[in-house]
Amino acid sequence: MSFPLRGLVAAALALVAVVPGTQARAGVFNPETFTLPNGMQVVVVENHRVPVVTHMVWYKCGSADEEPGKSGIAHFLEHLMFKGTPSVPPGEFSKIVARNGGQDNAFTSYDYTGYFQNVAKDRLELVMKLESDRMANLTLTDAEVDPERKVILEERRQTLDNSPAQRLGEQMRSAQFMNSPYGRSIIGWEHEMRGLTTRDAIDWHRRYYVPNNAILVVGGDITLAELRPLAEKYYGGIAARPVPKQARPQEPTQHAARRISMESAQVRQASWRRTYLAPSLSRGATEHAYPLQVLAEILGGGATSRLYRTLVMGGDLAVSASAYYDPAAIDQTTFGVAGSPRIGVDVAKVEQAVDKVLADLLEKGVTADEVASAKRRLQDSSVLGRDSFNGGARIIGAALAMGRTVDDVEAWPERIGAVTPEQVLAAARHVFKENQSVTGILLPKPTS
Repeated sequence: MSFPLRGLVAAALALVAVVPGTQARAGVFNPETFTLPNGMQVVVVENHRVPVVTHMVWYKCGSADEEPGKSGIAHFLEHLMFKGTPSVPPGEFSKIVARNGGQDNAFTSYDYTGYFQNVAKDRLELVMKLESDRMANLTLTDAEVDPERKVILEERRQTLDNSPAQRLGEQMRSAQFMNSPYGRSIIGWEHEMRGLTTRDAIDWHRRYYVPNNAILVVGGDITLAELRPLAEKYYGGIAARPVPKQARPQEPTQHAARRISMESAQVRQASWRRTYLAPSLSRGATEHAYPLQVLAEILGGGATSRLYRTLVMGGDLAVSASAYYDPAAIDQTTFGVAGSPRIGVDVAKVEQAVDKVLADLLEKGVTADEVASAKRRLQDSSVLGRDSFNGGARIIGAALAMGRTVDDVEAWPERIGAVTPEQVLAAARHVFKENQSVTGILLPKPTS
């Protein structure tokens, strides 16, 4: 089980493209979709290279939908979904999948929660039966919930509390998002995790785990004609229920830059990073979302990027330099820049060098050649999405779970290809404002 950052989704969304010379609207994965009478959307992404399928159920709810004081309940229920139903004893779900040669897991994000199984085609009906059963009939008692609470607390200690870089990132997000639920940790705040109850989990499941709030995506060696009767059989009989409308608080106007500095004896290499509040594909000045993807590539996309050439190759200041932007979010997101100084180089020099690169870009803009090269690299990298039998299912499922459409995903290459240097500069000027930034510094802590 995991709780990935949306950056992973952004990377996945960027894998959708068309083969050069074909029409973008035709797409690569050519998904087919229909909706069951109970409101559950069903998507088929055919890939007949091997007789294997990926079966995924995406719920349109994540940690950003949690009530105040209940942080971590979305991720907690992800764990508890493996605890059983009247027909499947606790802990047997994954064992059944494994005995049938498959793999399964789950993940929680700010905006969605997902469950998947990779199995041979002739085992698809089995996992559909299992997954639909726990959608409708999950059974939880204190005997199963109490031990699992200890598991998620230990998961937090291992993945966050024991990682200075992750702790700094958590503090930076909290400072960046002053009002949005994106400012709290996906896994939850420890003191609130300790108070999560069986009743909380049951209520979350009943509130959001309904077919009209879910998307079934099956990718691999399967056709729509083969999947439809199975979807109708196993998911079609689950009754729809009203789902709470997403009413998330939004960010106010930000007036002051924020700085966070941490020292840790676990740190050997200092690091510096900064994030700026930025529009996503769905919220804010959305017209900048595609230009910002190109901007991130120009600034931090490998050895030819501006930051890498200036800080690592030319300036001999840093061992790494990068830029990153994640457009995949229901609410606003962030644009980030980062660098790690060489041993003996003060972090302040790295910050000054990054500031100079950004100031130069804001003053002079970007060149047509830079934009053309960045767009080409983005589109070329997307072809890799075709090499995975389950890539299409993951890409489309994530997009649909965040309110995007199949057409949005398929049109990504066109929209990236249409970005101009003027649009990149306008996006940079919209985002690179000191008052909407958070700077984080991680330093080694001297020990005696």
